[in-house]
Amino acid sequence: MTVPNTHLAISPSLVGTPVELSPNRAVAQLVTRQEMCADDAGLVHGGFAFGLADYAAMLAVNDPFVVLGSAESRFLAPVRCGELMMATAEVVEEQGKKRQVDCRITVGDRVVFEGRFICFVLPRHVLDQ
Repeated sequence: MTVPNTHLAISPSLVGTPVELSPNRAVAQLVTRQEMCADDAGLVHGGFAFGLADYAAMLAVNDPFVVLGSAESRFLAPVRCGELMMATAEVVEEQGKKRQVDCRITVGDRVVFEGRFICFVLPRHVLDQ
């Protein structure tokens, strides 16, 4: 497995952990917990799925200075507290500093999220621009 080169200080309990990492592709997982739930029925807030997908996209690019520029997302099915979300992200287009990354999250055999992320690889940290 390739070593993560980005988002090294991020909390795995909030956005997930890498499972597979290769050039232009990443798989990350996140176990949902009670504090992620939006209600007493155990519905996980969609922001956690988005965070996992965003993190997987950053890992697929795997550059220390990658940032998210925009995202299109579709929430396709609910996620319940305690379920394991698996995100697979792949760089599908590269144009200069721009990367288009497609991501899909599954829970078991259900697709719960699909997204397209436009990322940019900068010459230095975004806060140093």
